[in-house]
Amino acid sequence: MSEYVDLLIEHNDLALDPSHQPRLIDDRGCIAQDIAHMIRDSGLLVTLVAERDRLRQRDCIQQLELLVEADERLVPGTAKIRTLESGVYLVTAKTLKFGAVEISL
Repeated sequence: MSEYVDLLIEHNDLALDPSHQPRLIDDRGCIAQDIAHMIRDSGLLVTLVAERDRLRQRDCIQQLELLVEADERLVPGTAKIRTLESGVYLVTAKTLKFGAVEISL
């Protein structure tokens, strides 16, 4: 039995199975999806992408890391955000029960 269950969201819409029923996501995937939505809802990602100053970018990344760290399902101190390329970021963290999660934004 899964501890965390949610509806799967893909491309800003519900993901449906072949019979047009909503697909579910559980545990580690659910936590990753929640983190991605939390970051998106914070508005900090838009600020980060728009920011040109490296110091302000780093400050925004630090704010995002602190936001992710607030999730009680994660091991404290494990949330990291890295720039993969311009405008693309990788969020990594370790969950308490389900191992590592990676979210590409």
